[in-house]
Amino acid sequence: MNGWLNILIQGTLLGGLYALFAIGLSLIFGIMRLVNLAHGDLIVLAAFVILAVMTSFGVDVLTALAISLPVMFAVGFVLQYVILNRTLGRDILPPLLVTFGFSIIIQNGLQEAFSADSQRLSAGAIETASIQLGGGLAVGVMPLLTLLTAIGVIFALNALFYWAPLGRAFRATSDDPMTAQLMGIDNRRIFAIAMGIAMIVTAIAAFYLGIRANFDPSIGPARLIYAFEAVIIGGLGSLWGTLIGGIILGVAQTIGAHINPEWQILAGHVAFLVILLLRPRGLFPRAFD
Repeated sequence: MNGWLNILIQGTLLGGLYALFAIGLSLIFGIMRLVNLAHGDLIVLAAFVILAVMTSFGVDVLTALAISLPVMFAVGFVLQYVILNRTLGRDILPPLLVTFGFSIIIQNGLQEAFSADSQRLSAGAIETASIQLGGGLAVGVMPLLTLLTAIGVIFALNALFYWAPLGRAFRATSDDPMTAQLMGIDNRRIFAIAMGIAMIVTAIAAFYLGIRANFDPSIGPARLIYAFEAVIIGGLGSLWGTLIGGIILGVAQTIGAHINPEWQILAGHVAFLVILLLRPRGLFPRAFD
């Protein structure tokens, strides 16, 4: 019994990381209906930015994250305002092609700058620290912090959406961009701010990714797949649904690994396919939670 309970606990904690991967993707789709194929590579880019700050300034990983957050916000703001806003419209193909191109550029640029070697962020003893639950069960501190951070980020974004004027602007442009523009809202600026916020979440996801696993310039597409699956399972644009989607994906992978280590990734894809067949629009499809 404890074995299966441990599988559920570890899968849920893994789902927190997948949710962090997916929140930024869900946010952008919910506000501007943009599918960002470069999202996984932007996570990897953020991890390398944190690494570069650590090595250049000799600071710890938390300080490097704090410095990297405004950097990633600026990257997202400029990317959206200067380039991606020009691709938005009824045709979904232009943003797909442009973000696919960005994916290739980011991968090759990172490889040129940092080589193809695997890297890792160092956080000290907390990387291996755990909390004993009794009965042979233990929870890693970093996986637990990852899940709690994902929940905290979703709470913060929901507070922004429903209590701040900027959040009302987000919801207005999501519901009817044309009417919002007629009411004096600058859609281009709102979309750029949304992308900047998504990149802040991306940097947080990169922080946990870099501490919990090795990363290199080529792993972005795999992170994108996990993010897409979590978003689609939960329902496009639903932040809490994205968290549930990430947990389902994590639990499925953990169960698959328990049955056969070679089935870990496959089990997650099978779970995604089954839910997609039963609920094509996801479990909680809506624009915002």
